[in-house]
Amino acid sequence: MTETIKKESWLRRLYHWTLSWAEHPSAKYALFFIALIESSVFPIPPDILLVALALGQPKLGMRLAAITTAGSTVGAALGYAIGLFLLASIGQPIIDFYGLSSQYIKAEGWFAEYGVAIVLIAGFSPIPFKVITIAAGAFGLDFILFILSALVSRGARFFIEGAMMQWGGDKLRGFVEKHFEWLTLGATALVVLGFIVIGMLG
Repeated sequence: MTETIKKESWLRRLYHWTLSWAEHPSAKYALFFIALIESSVFPIPPDILLVALALGQPKLGMRLAAITTAGSTVGAALGYAIGLFLLASIGQPIIDFYGLSSQYIKAEGWFAEYGVAIVLIAGFSPIPFKVITIAAGAFGLDFILFILSALVSRGARFFIEGAMMQWGGDKLRGFVEKHFEWLTLGATALVVLGFIVIGMLG
């Protein structure tokens, strides 16, 4: 219980730091960067910043989704490269930091049984995507299939959010804006839940 509370605490701080970029002049660059590092090392999903920016500029919802997808796909390739070339020096410490060593070991069996379906599921869900990208490289999942799966799953997720903000109408945007803090806190809770669920798979 104490460990979970501590995890929520530092995740909450990172959540506020991520959200603070919404007011920055370089917000679009930050969105790309956060999407990139989230796929390999960073725990907070870029959805939070994507929705915040799309609320302020609804007409750019799809463009912001494209930026997020591009960053996340590049980040997935980075995670794959870490697993393939730098597992001992960088990949394993990242996995150990999140307390997911036993799940990483099981990932080889997951890939053998389900292949790229694991990437598709993880890319669209709160499951920590970085563990999957690093494991995909370490266990030799075909890179082309991996990157296409990452592009499809992450793109579907972010473009749905971008479309909702751009074409959802004033009523939907008004609802999100009114309840944005609660919705983003819910997203943070999903991140914590994702770590807990994948931890229970050990």
